[in-house]
Amino acid sequence: MKRPTRALVAAVALGSLTAVTGCSGEGEPMTFDGPGATAAAPGGSAAPAPSKGTGGTVPRTLMPTGPKAEFTTANTLPDGTRIGVTTLHGAKSGFTGKVWVWAPQQYFDPKYAKSGFPVLIALPGGNGYPNNYWMGTDLKLQSSISEWSKEGKSLPFVVVMPVLNPDDKYYYDGSDIPGQPRMGTWMTEDVPDFVRANFRTFTSRDGWAFMGSSSGGFVGLKSVLKHPDKFKAVIASGPDTVPDSPLWAGHEKERRANDPERLAALLGSRPDSEDRRVYLAFQVGSRESGVPALRTFVRKYTKGPVKSRLQVIPDGGHNARTYVRGMGDGSIQWISEHLQAPVPGP
Repeated sequence: MKRPTRALVAAVALGSLTAVTGCSGEGEPMTFDGPGATAAAPGGSAAPAPSKGTGGTVPRTLMPTGPKAEFTTANTLPDGTRIGVTTLHGAKSGFTGKVWVWAPQQYFDPKYAKSGFPVLIALPGGNGYPNNYWMGTDLKLQSSISEWSKEGKSLPFVVVMPVLNPDDKYYYDGSDIPGQPRMGTWMTEDVPDFVRANFRTFTSRDGWAFMGSSSGGFVGLKSVLKHPDKFKAVIASGPDTVPDSPLWAGHEKERRANDPERLAALLGSRPDSEDRRVYLAFQVGSRESGVPALRTFVRKYTKGPVKSRLQVIPDGGHNARTYVRGMGDGSIQWISEHLQAPVPGP
């Protein structure tokens, strides 16, 4: 499936940057430490977390481990919550890049002060460098999750938005390509370690998921299939399903080790059990050329512990706004039903 042209990606990113520019408090230091870190919603307290989740034993909450990152405000939502940004020096990958984070109102409610929160790692299409376009407010990802959580359609995710690639020249397929920046380690180790250092999370994989569009959908899909012990679900929108970076030339063994089709076949051949099930929520616009390929993937690889769902979005194109609409029409609810909700205290 063709990834968006650089011009299209630039247009989407520019829209997000326009939304950020001039926002209240932009560039000011901020914190996610507690109820005082964000303004309360006008006219009331934070909405309660929906009673969704995996059921059974609640995974243990992991309180922030530190060291604490220094955040500045990148954007402010109408409900007073903020999108913060920081620079992460990846200890395991050696890569340094920006990460944007948003926490929902429920995160600051004293009722959930001792509870972990589910994490959604949101990845953009295109190169995703130097910005991750989900960090703007024009695409309404965060505000939509806020509304969906109040409606019981979504868990109140902490949304984490790292840069996708180290430059705007190549696609690195979210992988450790020999001789290149280790973007696989960055995405599946350094970014989660950073989240655990700064936020209340769950120790179980039931609290971890990806969401991505186009090239970001590929990375999220591949990351879940390669690390089912760490991540449980993904919303993969208009994704590629095979690694196609030109940087794989001469590294066929490593490329195959990062191929979602091969990974899905391997996982699907294992006995089905709750501890290894992954949930792949595919989305694609009805006007996209990739509909047949995704139908084939779902039909061929939905076996054993590999569970999947395909949503064809009516009159939808290969763009982020289509995918947010699709999330609200069912994808976010489906993965939320298989992930862990925050648990209120007494």
